[in-house]
Amino acid sequence: MKCPKCSVDLLPTIRHKIKVNYCQSCKGMWLEHDELEELEDEVFDFGDRWKGSLVIGSAATSHKCPECTALLQRFRYRFYNLEMEFCPNQHGYWLDEDEDTKVLELMKREEADLQRKLLAEDKWTATLAHMRSRSFFSKLRDLFHK
Repeated sequence: MKCPKCSVDLLPTIRHKIKVNYCQSCKGMWLEHDELEELEDEVFDFGDRWKGSLVIGSAATSHKCPECTALLQRFRYRFYNLEMEFCPNQHGYWLDEDEDTKVLELMKREEADLQRKLLAEDKWTATLAHMRSRSFFSKLRDLFHK
């Protein structure tokens, strides 16, 4: 397999517990289709439905998929200020140097935001349940009928 950026051989290596094909020249990496999700799941374990849309807009590049030679598509990753490339035939994703680390940082932040949101929703639900309780309405009625 050849690097889509500099055409040198990609070498198998482990990055962030995921086996990827790595370019020693430009430091980019090829993640097969499911490996991007595996990378995200290293830090974000709430499931795909909470991650949001993966591909936001796309445009053809001059780089070729290392597996099928189709032109890779550049896209914006999950509404973040991070652009990557993917194979339109769903073979995988090309990440430039350290973009795998950026994905992990974004997913950590996303998980923390989601945890805060879920905690706030739980507290609001408990507050509403208390307000709907018989004792709350009794106290409220007594307050206005004195």
